Amino acid sequence: MTSTSPPPGLARFNALEESAALAALHEACASTTWAKHLLAARPCATADDLYAASDAATADLTAADLDEAMAGHPPIGRPRPGDPTSAREQRGMAGASEELKAQMLELNLAYQERFGHVFLICATGRTGEQMRDAVRERLANAPEREREIVRVELGKINRIRLARLVENGVDE
Repeated sequence: MTSTSPPPGLARFNALEESAALAALHEACASTTWAKHLLAARPCATADDLYAASDAATADLTAADLDEAMAGHPPIGRPRPGDPTSAREQRGMAGASEELKAQMLELNLAYQERFGHVFLICATGRTGEQMRDAVRERLANAPEREREIVRVELGKINRIRLARLVENGVDE
């Protein structure tokens, strides 16, 4: 097996000054602890190395770190205006009926009241109905169980966002 160079986007990320790399990582995940863990893992030889560092960092997040990460995510059905990332990831809600949007608003509020944070799900590739059904199902979870589901969903989101970084790189 021959040694290969990292993908161009990963090579650019590896070469970034620390503050620029930290800013790029905060675009992927709002947790400072997670971002610092990934900074410490640089340079990554492969995308898989970066993903493994992300998985390890996500697994080690404290409750406060998870709260910080979740604070960076808008509610499902309400992507941040002017934020192409949340709009792209929540594409499944874009064409949703007014009834489905109203259901999601009600369910998001019930979820936030029950668990104290935004409903977090890897929305990429999911329909509005699938997201609605997921929040309905997860409302019945014990808080400890829901916290672990949130951690898994955050890990999926982080990997997707890191894959875009590896593909496209970042501008300094």
